[in-house]
Amino acid sequence: MLRCTSPINGDIFVERELQSRTELDHVVANARVAQAAWAQRPVSERAGLVNAMVTQLESMNDDIVVELAHMMGRPIRYGGEIGGVKERAFHMTSIAEWSLMPDLIEDSDDFVRYIAREPVGVVFVVAPWNYPYLTAINTIAPALAAGNTVVLKHATQTVLAGERFAQAANLAGIPDGVFTNIHVDHDTTADLIAARSFDFINFTGSVGGGGAIERAAAGTFTGIGLELGGKDPGYVRVDADPAVAAETLVDGAMFNSGQCCCGIERIYVHESIFEEFVEHAVNIVNDYVLGDPLDQATTLGPMAHVRFAEEVRAQTAEAIAAGATPLIDPAQFPRDNGTDAYLAPQILTNVDHSMRVMRDESFGPVVGIMSVESDEEAIELINDSDFGLTASIWTNDTTAAMNIGNQIETGTIFMNRADYLDPALCWTGCKNTGRGASLSTLGYTSVTRPKSFHLKNL
Repeated sequence: MLRCTSPINGDIFVERELQSRTELDHVVANARVAQAAWAQRPVSERAGLVNAMVTQLESMNDDIVVELAHMMGRPIRYGGEIGGVKERAFHMTSIAEWSLMPDLIEDSDDFVRYIAREPVGVVFVVAPWNYPYLTAINTIAPALAAGNTVVLKHATQTVLAGERFAQAANLAGIPDGVFTNIHVDHDTTADLIAARSFDFINFTGSVGGGGAIERAAAGTFTGIGLELGGKDPGYVRVDADPAVAAETLVDGAMFNSGQCCCGIERIYVHESIFEEFVEHAVNIVNDYVLGDPLDQATTLGPMAHVRFAEEVRAQTAEAIAAGATPLIDPAQFPRDNGTDAYLAPQILTNVDHSMRVMRDESFGPVVGIMSVESDEEAIELINDSDFGLTASIWTNDTTAAMNIGNQIETGTIFMNRADYLDPALCWTGCKNTGRGASLSTLGYTSVTRPKSFHLKNL
C-alpha cells in the first residue's frame, strides 16, 4: 500500500493499493499504442486539450487546496498552485507550434533540407510532493503538446495530485492511454525504467533519488531530466534597500515552510547594511503564525513529514552548538513541540560554511545570514556549494548584477526578486542540482528528437 500520513495530526489521510507489474506493463503498452494516433493530431488540437485539462484542474481547485493542506501542510490561505499551473501550461501551449516547427535550411530547385522535431514516445514524469502540481506541469504540458503520451508517478505524500491530473485529463477529453497516473513503489519504478519502458524520464526530487533514476536507466540510453533541489543564495549589495530585500528574501526562505527547490537557504549581506537587514528579517519572521493549515489565520503550516522537520532541527542544533546565534525565540511559536512536523522558523547569524545549515539542503524554515565585505567575497561564498539552481542579487545596478551573474555557477540569476519561475525562460541547474532543461522553447527539446531531411530533386 501507498500511505500518505497527514502532517496536521499524524493520521493516515489517504492510502492506495500498489499496482502489479502486469498492470503496469499494460499501462505502458497502452500508452505506446495511443501515442501513434495522438502524434498524428495537429499541434493546435493537442495544445487545446492540454489547456482544457488545466481548466478542469482549476474547477477542482477549492477541493485541491484542502487536500494539499492535509497531505503536505500548506496553509489554505494561499489558494494552492493553480495560478502558476495556468501560467506555465498556457505559455508552453502558446509556443508549441513555433517551438515544434521544422528548422528549414534550404528550399531550392535542387534541395529541400530541414530538421524536424518528433515526439520521443512515452514520457515518464516522477513528481515531488512540495509543489505537486507546479513541478509536474512543467513536463506534462510540453510532452503532451509535442505528441507524446505521459505516464505520471506522483509522490506518496501527494498521491491525490496524480489522481486529480488523471481526472482532469479524462474530463478534458484527452484519449485513453495518452495520460495515465500510476501507483507504484520505488523498486518497481526502477524495474520499469531498467526495462526501457519509457523514452524520456523527468524526475524532480532528492540527489539520492536522482542517482537511483540514473542507475536504473544505465545502459538503456533513455533520456533523463533531473531537478534535484538547491541551496539557493541571496546577495544584498551595498546599494540595495535592506528592508525591500528582506521582505522578498525572507518570504523566499520561509514560504511553504521552506520546502521549495528554489527557496532561499542562505543570505549574504554587505557589512554596511547587515544589521539593518537582519533587524527587518527578524521582524518579518516574528509576525508569522505557525499552526493548523486549515485555519485561515495560519501563515506557516507544518512540514510535510516529521522526518523532514527532524533534519532541519538537527542542522539548526548543530549550527548553534558550533557558535551560530539563533535570533527567533521558539517560545513565540508554541505549536512547535519539538517532536512533530510543526517547526518554528529560525534565522541564524554567526554562521559559516563549515556548518551543514549553510551547505546541505535544509528544505525547511531556517536561513543563515552572513556579512560580506565585497562582491568578490559574496561570489566566492555563493559558488562554495554543491548546488546551482538559482541566485538572487539585490542591487540598483543592472550592470553589476549581470557581471556578478556571469561569475555565479547556477541555472537562473534573479535581480531584485527570488523564488519564482518564469515559463518563458529555461528552468535548469548545474552541479548536484541535476541536468536538463524544462519550460521555454528549450523545454521542447527534452521531449522531442531531431530528424534531418535531406531531399534532392532530380
